[in-house]
Amino acid sequence: MIIKKLGVMTSGGDAPGMNAAIRSVVRAATHHELECLGIRLGYQGLIENDLLELGARDVKNIINRGGTFLKTARSKEFKTAQGRKKAYENLKKHQIDALIIIGGDGSFTGARVFGSEYDIPVVGIPGTIDNDIYGTDFTVGYDTALNTVIEAIDKIRDTATSHNRLFFVEVMGRDAGFIALNSGIATGALDILIPEKDYNLDQLFTSIERGNKEGKSSSIIVVAEGEKLGGVYDLAKATGMKYPDYDIRVSILGHVQRGGNPSCYDRVLASRLGVAAVESIIKGKRDIMVGIRGNKIIFTLFEEAIRKKNEINEDLIKIADIIAV
Repeated sequence: MIIKKLGVMTSGGDAPGMNAAIRSVVRAATHHELECLGIRLGYQGLIENDLLELGARDVKNIINRGGTFLKTARSKEFKTAQGRKKAYENLKKHQIDALIIIGGDGSFTGARVFGSEYDIPVVGIPGTIDNDIYGTDFTVGYDTALNTVIEAIDKIRDTATSHNRLFFVEVMGRDAGFIALNSGIATGALDILIPEKDYNLDQLFTSIERGNKEGKSSSIIVVAEGEKLGGVYDLAKATGMKYPDYDIRVSILGHVQRGGNPSCYDRVLASRLGVAAVESIIKGKRDIMVGIRGNKIIFTLFEEAIRKKNEINEDLIKIADIIAV
């Protein structure tokens, strides 16, 4: 199949570096003399025929911007056969031969179904701050989010030290603890609670007492939002009941982790994956995600990327325990 025109979209949750990925796709398409259309608001925009032509100059000055200028959304309608049919009709109307989708596993699930139903070549670029997608060492947005968290926790420690306070800091990671584990190590957290690690209150209290015995003037406990003990406020309440003399505070970083200018690493990663996505489509690849492993571009079938998950490095959990004294 000869590819003459590409469509590119961002889907699901936004992540820093998505704009850099769009820019890379558009300019790689221009380099290979392909037309490129941007699809606004993800799958919903494809259903609603919200598309715009993109050339090299249309994506200038966006590599440094967070978010996605194409906007993003989650589409319930695309989960229906009727919705996907509307999307396909709009693809044909614009003579789009292939799609590049920047997003997470939910976006890739939709891509796999759509590509198989209508014989449309689709390639994915992993864009999510959670870093939980199988088939790549790093996802676009993860490095920036991690640095945002580190900067915030460093500032929280300043006030924790000034007042001898115990802070519970909740970070994003409903199903994966990559942000919590790595930021906890990097900021010297007293303890780190992640979904992948079985934990109980007695273990938490042991960590707190160990820190007190060692004379720590401040304590930071980093909690992934998906940890299994009931939520950061319940943890703080239980700790307060156990240690009524402690000055305990809760800080939820929330969506600040999604925003901000992408780091150098995310800009370069997004640029590499964007070019690889375009060139893989030209070579006839389809139903795959482009990723990076060992600093080399690799390809993973959508089915595998969706079915499997990146696993937490057990050595990092051990390291976190050792250096938390």
